[in-house]
Amino acid sequence: MGSLTQKLMEVLKAMKHFQGFDRILEKMTVVSADPGKVICELKVEEEHTNKLGTLHGGLTATLVDDVSTMALLCTERGAPGISVDMNITYMAPAKIGEVVVITAHVLKQGRTLAFASVDLTNKTTGKLVAQGRHTKHLGN
Repeated sequence: MGSLTQKLMEVLKAMKHFQGFDRILEKMTVVSADPGKVICELKVEEEHTNKLGTLHGGLTATLVDDVSTMALLCTERGAPGISVDMNITYMAPAKIGEVVVITAHVLKQGRTLAFASVDLTNKTTGKLVAQGRHTKHLGN
């Protein structure tokens, strides 16, 4: 297991102790981490769903936010940044019991802004569940 992957696993483990919204991600698994790219998995459970029994759109947005931030942490700069824009396109439902693969790529990292894309796919079918774009301010 690479050092970046180990580092992100430790971050997720620490999140179990948070009282905030992101603690729901404690059930997410880091599959791999490379410079500017992170792959995670999440098995959809009842607590992750909407009233129709599919992955909740708000949790999908959280996954886009958090996994793209992890990809930024895996760059040379290692700055998490602050969200300034996020766009999510929902394409297919993910049902209870299905595993969603979340793949984040840093597209560009400049002096003050970073841009990332995130794909959520069904692990079994390969079908795209959602796709997100995330812009973050990195400071000066």
